[in-house]
Amino acid sequence: QLVESGGGLVQAGGSLRLSCAASGGIFGYETMNWYRQAPGKERELVATITSTQTTNYAYSVKGRFTISRDNAKKTIYLQMNSLQPEDTGIYFCNARFPAAGINSWGQGTQVTVSS
Repeated sequence: QLVESGGGLVQAGGSLRLSCAASGGIFGYETMNWYRQAPGKERELVATITSTQTTNYAYSVKGRFTISRDNAKKTIYLQMNSLQPEDTGIYFCNARFPAAGINSWGQGTQVTVSS
């Protein structure tokens, strides 16, 4: 089970840190992802962190967002700086470990950036 937190309303230029806490099972082997879905748009991949701490970002957030993980706490984070109105959406945490048949999603947390 994945539970996101940390969303909210922020002005353009502000920052938020999202958290995604995992419960049950072994944590550390999964590739963890943050997705977001803006109103009327498809869900898009924002950031990825592998079990070996390799990270990747969507071009639109590169240099502004940072994904990290704390395996001891079974938690991943998304530090979002210099937020813009186009960053508004529901942010979802995803855990993927195909060898174990894992593809889990959280319920999402709303991020709203006002101009």
